Amino acid sequence: MIFNQIFDAINIGLVILDRDLKVQKWNRWMEVHSGITEEKIIGSPIFETFPNLNNPKFQRSCKSVFSFGNFGFFSQKLHHYLFPFKSTSYFESTFEYMQQNCVMGPLRDENNFIQNLFIYIQDVTEVAVYEHKLVELNLKDGLTGIFNRRYFEVKLREEFGRCKRYGGELSLVMFDIDFFKKVNDGYGHQCGDFVLKSVSSRISSIIRNVDYLFRYGGEEFCCMLPETKFDGAMQAAERFRNAVMEMENNFNQAIIKITISLGVAGLNDEVGSAEVFIQKADEALYRAKREGRNRVMPMS
Repeated sequence: MIFNQIFDAINIGLVILDRDLKVQKWNRWMEVHSGITEEKIIGSPIFETFPNLNNPKFQRSCKSVFSFGNFGFFSQKLHHYLFPFKSTSYFESTFEYMQQNCVMGPLRDENNFIQNLFIYIQDVTEVAVYEHKLVELNLKDGLTGIFNRRYFEVKLREEFGRCKRYGGELSLVMFDIDFFKKVNDGYGHQCGDFVLKSVSSRISSIIRNVDYLFRYGGEEFCCMLPETKFDGAMQAAERFRNAVMEMENNFNQAIIKITISLGVAGLNDEVGSAEVFIQKADEALYRAKREGRNRVMPMS
């Protein structure tokens, strides 16, 4: 009697299965989050209600519990969840399902024989959301929402090393907003922020899923194009230039037209390090600015 009250009162899910993996106990927490009452599920194989559990990992873990009395652990970081319950996060979350840490273990009778196994399910969605946001803060620029310079340096070294070891193409497009100081001086820094976000959003909408857009600093950006030859990067840069030039940035009923200058660098045998690669793209960018702005220049 007391055991049953505790079983239903605790704020974790508890399930007990017999050796045929039929449900013997299903506590109140499981009822609330699954929408399935204990009366409905008791005596039925767990796979009937949750076919996603009918997989080699779960079956091996159950067998190990009954055969050897081992414990099984299902970490949220590796498995995300066992039971596909709707996310319970009160904060904005990208998780469709509740994130769970789960443990499976043996239940022995008076003769020390393992008759049943238990599974307890802990909701760790809030922790997972918080960790996800911390990761984003380290990778993303707070204003524009695109990747930041810190992640650019990490990702460039990773892609550069991959290409040098295994071969492959890699290109960089560096660009910045022409006369950006005039935007800030003429319309205010809020308008400047609005323009930075508009440019980031527009370029993000036209790059491929495999490309990376970074805010390099101030009004300067960099787009990394994996598996893209130099000629293809030049074409992409021209698309970026036209897309931004055609934008109409409506800020407080004022239409602000802007342009960007771009420099393109492609990986070749003369580029011996990631730092040199950035330098080549940066030099091309500043040559574009010196020669009149609103143009694409190749690396020398």
